Amino acid sequence: MHSHKFSDPLPQPATKVEVKTELEASIRSLIDEAGGWIDFEGFMSAALYDPKWGYYSSQNTQIGADPGSGSDFVTAPMLSPAFGRALAKSVAQALEESGTDEIWEFGPGTGELARQLLEHLGGKLRKYTLVDVSGELKARQSATLQPYKDKVHWVSELPQQMQGVLIGNEVLDALPVKLLKRRSGVWFEQGVTYSAHKGRSESGSEGGADSSQARAEVNTSDGVGTSFEWAYKQTDLRPPIEEGLVGDYLTEIHPQGEAFVETLVKKFKRGVFFLIDYGFPEKEYYHPQRHMGTLMCHLRHRADDNPLVMVGHKDITAHVNFTGAALAAQNAGAQVLGYTSQAHFLINSGLLEGLDRVLSAERAPALKLINEHEMGELFKVLVVGVGVSFDPIGCLRGDRTHTL
Repeated sequence: MHSHKFSDPLPQPATKVEVKTELEASIRSLIDEAGGWIDFEGFMSAALYDPKWGYYSSQNTQIGADPGSGSDFVTAPMLSPAFGRALAKSVAQALEESGTDEIWEFGPGTGELARQLLEHLGGKLRKYTLVDVSGELKARQSATLQPYKDKVHWVSELPQQMQGVLIGNEVLDALPVKLLKRRSGVWFEQGVTYSAHKGRSESGSEGGADSSQARAEVNTSDGVGTSFEWAYKQTDLRPPIEEGLVGDYLTEIHPQGEAFVETLVKKFKRGVFFLIDYGFPEKEYYHPQRHMGTLMCHLRHRADDNPLVMVGHKDITAHVNFTGAALAAQNAGAQVLGYTSQAHFLINSGLLEGLDRVLSAERAPALKLINEHEMGELFKVLVVGVGVSFDPIGCLRGDRTHTL
């Protein structure tokens, strides 16, 4: 969980962090090559996944329980081992129903969820494959999973054919998004430029005036100051729902996330996906009240909404449109088996069993996973079947597939 989702806006960090001039220079080159403007999807992709300097590729200590560790956010498996224990019950059912004995975990963080699942699934599991781009996290995963080294494998490229259970806990929210902004009834794509290109008219937009809305000062290695800025191009792209949206409106669309789901479905000959993330069905996502979008950044357990500063040093995320993910899976030939809140899913999967017998210090973080004002309602679980159909125990009560 990015537990600081609900925290105050981020001031400048108390300790000065060295700006990654190499990453910023690389992004400026992308902007130059593209004629002075890149879409936000390209900017977010470079900021997070640049092979050397991106946030997830670097040696940042990204995940941890508190800012003192140098971490930026904490995820559900680190909050409480009850998460993995409950998920294991649902995964065991999926392994049995699909007749498989392996797990593929994308974005496995510190390896803590893998450790919990390996512990609880025991002999039901022959192989556990982790798919990750983070060098720092891979070292932590390896240390965490040392007792299970005979079952654990890492891959950087996916095979042509896969099977088993796929787990994506907070993966879709980290995939690059496109930003769309409607002003005075006209839709623009919101992208990024920098000061050397300020003032250029971009396909009918007034790029110079608009780009001043948010800027990020950058000190480059040659001592020349530059800044990333928002800039706009008129576009034919639209959110999936426009009905009821009034006035100026900023939102995201998720072509990369949906293509990711579609690609995985096509690679799996048989299996079950558990996609766990914060987000909404389409009708809630593109709601008149959500006119500022859902884009958020995370640094030292504080949240802010400006991805143009501290580039490469902080996480950038957007909420998931679960309708889009479900349709992508269906269009690729999969079946939606269930969709519900994390609270319902974990309770249905046995989270509360035995919780009354543990110390309150252990019980409190477990309850954060299901409390409505914590993770219970904001986080959802989408269960997808490829070549297999059954009723997932995690969705037996409180299923919301009809809302997608």
